[in-house]
Amino acid sequence: MRIIGIDPGSRLTGYGIVDFEGDRSSVVDFGVIKAGGGEFAERLGIIFNGLRELVESHQPDAAAIESVFVSHNASSAIKLGQARGAAICAVIAGKITVAEYSPRSVKQAIVGRGAADKSQVQHMVRVLLGLRETPPEDAADALAVALCHHHTQSTLSRLAGL
Repeated sequence: MRIIGIDPGSRLTGYGIVDFEGDRSSVVDFGVIKAGGGEFAERLGIIFNGLRELVESHQPDAAAIESVFVSHNASSAIKLGQARGAAICAVIAGKITVAEYSPRSVKQAIVGRGAADKSQVQHMVRVLLGLRETPPEDAADALAVALCHHHTQSTLSRLAGL
C-alpha cells in the first residue's frame, strides 16, 4: 500500500509518500510545496497543482491529511482550512480516498504523547522510517500522518479479524 501524507499550510505544505508492505515501510518521496507569499488564491493553486502532480506521478492508494488546528487567530485558521480544501480536492481529483487525523492523534501515534513537539516528531519519523537525515518539519509532519494512517488502518483490520 502506498500512502501520501499531507501537512497542509497556506505557505508551506508538507508531503510524504510511503510504501507499506506488512510491517515494512520505505519512503518513496517527501518534501515541501512552497506556495510563497503571493496572492492567496494563487497560493491555493500552487498547493492544488503541486499535489495533483504528486498524485499523478506516484499513484498512491490512500491519502491522509492533518485536520485544522484552531488557534487564537481565526483568520489563520480559515486560511489553513482553505489550504486543506485545496489539498483534499487535489487528492480527490486523483480518485484517492482521504482520511483525516488531528495533530494530537498523529503525535500520539508516532511519539506516544499527544503534546509532543516538532523536534520529537522529526526524530521519531527519522527512526521509524530509517532515514539517514532528519526531514524538514513540514515533511516530517506529513510522513508522520502517513505512518499514523497506516498504523490506524492496520489496527482496525486486526480488530475486524477478531
